[in-house]
Amino acid sequence: MLPFELTILGCSSATPTSSRHPTAQVLNVHERFFLLDCGEAAQIQLRKFKIKIQRIDHIFISHLHGDHYLGLPGLLGTMHLLGREKELHVYSPPGLEEIIAVSHHHSKSHLKYNIVFHAIEAESAKIIFEDDHLSVETIPMNHRIPCCGFLFKEKQRMKSIIKEKIEEYNISVQEIPLIKEGKDFMTTEGKTIPNAELTHDSPSPRDYAYCSDTIYNESYVEQIKNVNLLYHEATFTSDMEERAKETYHCTAKEAGTIALKANAKQLIIGHFSARYRELEPLLTEAKQIFENTELAVEGKTYKIA
Repeated sequence: MLPFELTILGCSSATPTSSRHPTAQVLNVHERFFLLDCGEAAQIQLRKFKIKIQRIDHIFISHLHGDHYLGLPGLLGTMHLLGREKELHVYSPPGLEEIIAVSHHHSKSHLKYNIVFHAIEAESAKIIFEDDHLSVETIPMNHRIPCCGFLFKEKQRMKSIIKEKIEEYNISVQEIPLIKEGKDFMTTEGKTIPNAELTHDSPSPRDYAYCSDTIYNESYVEQIKNVNLLYHEATFTSDMEERAKETYHCTAKEAGTIALKANAKQLIIGHFSARYRELEPLLTEAKQIFENTELAVEGKTYKIA
């Protein structure tokens, strides 16, 4: 099966620790690599976990708080120094293009490749990327500044034809695509062969919801209903609920509640406050609401089944 898997690069919130880095993760969809947020040290983590930087062609920034984008200028420069020439697409709420332009202006940097900035609206769900295999849509978050998550949805693939049937029924090359699309086959003798006899069903499409910084609210639950894998910020434990509200963040219990209401298959919690040296209390709290919860662990890859 073609890969659909997530690697965590950073799981800390605003302040990094000696063992945790600010938010960044890579999603591998069919060997195409998408970077989600780019906190400080993102490029170091990419190297550490042996993810080839130049294979990233699309970068999605959830919002313009530094712990989610300050690693980007350095990463862009490294791509240049490594000889990148192909176009890079960057998606974020408005303002990031100006930030990068100011940085390049004062450092007199001139990249060898073109960056296409896509300013996205964080207030409503919209498809911002689509091709034959995948669509990406924004998930509106409720944070102190415009912020959105991202929903990656694999498209249904065509059926696969059983190779032995091609020879058995003398199926022509021209007929194969039609059979993969679901059509029956008629032999030269006029006999109809049902499609189910000729093909294997393709696997169900997979999806991943990345829910970045937000105060607890249920406005996006319906959008992420039945998602295969949900990442949700869980900055605090419930004893810090008032602090979570003040800073427009969630507790681990609230992240578990969103996963439960959305009927997610699996939950990963992250964006942990630096106050927590040990993360088990956050995991325990989330699992009390939603059992199939894991901690975001830097360097770990989560396969989406």
